[in-house]
Amino acid sequence: MKVDNPTSRDIAELAGVSQATVSRALRNSPLVRDETRERVQKIARDLNYFVNRSAARLRTQQSNTIALLLFDETEGEDAQINPFFLSMLGYISRAASGLGYDVLVSIQQLSDDWHIEYQASNRADGLILLGYGDYTSYREKLAALAEANTRFTIWGPKIGGEPGHSLGCDNVDGGYQATRHLLENGRQRIALLGTTSQRSPELAARYDGYCKALREAGIEPDEQLIVDASSADGEGYRAILELLERGVEFDAVFAVTDVIAIDAMRALEDNGLSVPRDVAVVGFDDVPLAAYVTPPLTTVRQDIRQAAEGLVRGIVGLIEGEPVESSLMAPKLVVRASCGAL
Repeated sequence: MKVDNPTSRDIAELAGVSQATVSRALRNSPLVRDETRERVQKIARDLNYFVNRSAARLRTQQSNTIALLLFDETEGEDAQINPFFLSMLGYISRAASGLGYDVLVSIQQLSDDWHIEYQASNRADGLILLGYGDYTSYREKLAALAEANTRFTIWGPKIGGEPGHSLGCDNVDGGYQATRHLLENGRQRIALLGTTSQRSPELAARYDGYCKALREAGIEPDEQLIVDASSADGEGYRAILELLERGVEFDAVFAVTDVIAIDAMRALEDNGLSVPRDVAVVGFDDVPLAAYVTPPLTTVRQDIRQAAEGLVRGIVGLIEGEPVESSLMAPKLVVRASCGAL
């Protein structure tokens, strides 16, 4: 069939669907059934129809762009971004492209009023937020975004009453799996490196899982085995030095991020302790480097691809007016050489 200057209305009539469904199908939206999407796309190809994205944006007042906000948790003191979030970038971009959206990546200072900029801006139809530092101040900014009817989704834990939509990892279960694995390998004096403060609810949840596993084994958590540490460069190394200075015995370390764990392994080796013979080490995240350090790091994996695709589906659903639920992903323990049996 030949149609001069075909439009989305022509495709809708031939496919027996609405123009809104045509628009979604041509963007590969998961909100359209597979058979409908294939039928619409075939008709578009047969009519030699191409989407004029500039015209579409003018009609819909949408940019077809998702803003991805990465937060610099060092307040500009270090150029490094959390490697877990960097690993998600490619998957987020690919998933967004498959649904007809561009991705605008922006690195923000946590102290800046980034929320005001995005309330007043039409540069993006929705926001994906990765990382947040101090949750107390961050939550206020989320509330401001929600009041301004900004569409946003967060990589983070489900917290009661939290504004917006979130996708995150079951961090309590992840911390539990890591600690239980160490216990099953005969380790009894397990140190925890990381924050326990509710200002960082993701990391505090990993501590909760650590405590749960210890108590199930009849071991009460020992404050002398807990050292506060962030994922900034060198923090894991410093935390091990602090443990050694305390003179407390420990035969294992659970670090709440891989960055802390890798630093900790270097500190242990520098101080004459073999991993895992003297001290077993388990991290959290499964960043790409984890498999290539010596020894390779046992860690709790958060599925990066699943996370990225879930975040994109969530924000596109919000943009397109569909109901979206917050959810948690199941973590998986990845056993490597840094954790051996006694």
